[in-house]
Amino acid sequence: MFSFKNKIIVITGGSKGIGETIAKDFKKSEAKVIIIDIIEPKIEYDYFYKGDITQESVLENFSKIIIEKFNHIDYLINNACEGNGGIFNSGYEEFLYTQKLGVVAPFMLSKLFLNHFSKDASIINIASTRAFQSQKNTECYSAAKGGIVALTHSLAVSLQGKVRVNCISPGWIDTFNQNLSLEDNQQHLVKRVGKPEDISNAVQFLCSEKSSFITGENIIIDGGMSKQMIYHDDFGWNYKP
Repeated sequence: MFSFKNKIIVITGGSKGIGETIAKDFKKSEAKVIIIDIIEPKIEYDYFYKGDITQESVLENFSKIIIEKFNHIDYLINNACEGNGGIFNSGYEEFLYTQKLGVVAPFMLSKLFLNHFSKDASIINIASTRAFQSQKNTECYSAAKGGIVALTHSLAVSLQGKVRVNCISPGWIDTFNQNLSLEDNQQHLVKRVGKPEDISNAVQFLCSEKSSFITGENIIIDGGMSKQMIYHDDFGWNYKP
């Protein structure tokens, strides 16, 4: 566990899933944790703002309040993103909403906090292995995750010497503590499905001084699932159309 005593951390989508675990772990490390989400968090943090980050007015009001209340930001964790539709069942508005949530909001929060990041500040973007591989009919989410990977290295170049910017692409993370099958676990080289803590640990590392030589990177954390080539009849896997 790293020490982040009195560090100011802003987390989007921090009320559930991976974002919730990130928030709880930072709280344990004595950071001042700020959450923005459309649902109330289960525990109390240093500040919670209820709002939809696809709305420019929400982002502007939220950032203004945080700057006035805390004066500076040490770490911005752009975690929020949802959207399971694609080309077969989503239209203009659905696709646009997911891009606003997963790409536009991280860009705007980075911009709104630009002059208020502390020395040695970091931005951590949460992408997904779906930026690089897909199931059918997932264009909304996959495009947003591809976008935030590209946004990461672009921001890292623009903010060089001021803020380090990195990205994490989780693979299959069990956010519901499910009773998963042997087959589910065996798809991974480490022989288990990921846990939210696997991502939270990486976020803390990338925010810490231990990662001071890392910026502009996307780190895939998927237990090796995306590295193993799959062939018909390999390891008992059969294609049955």
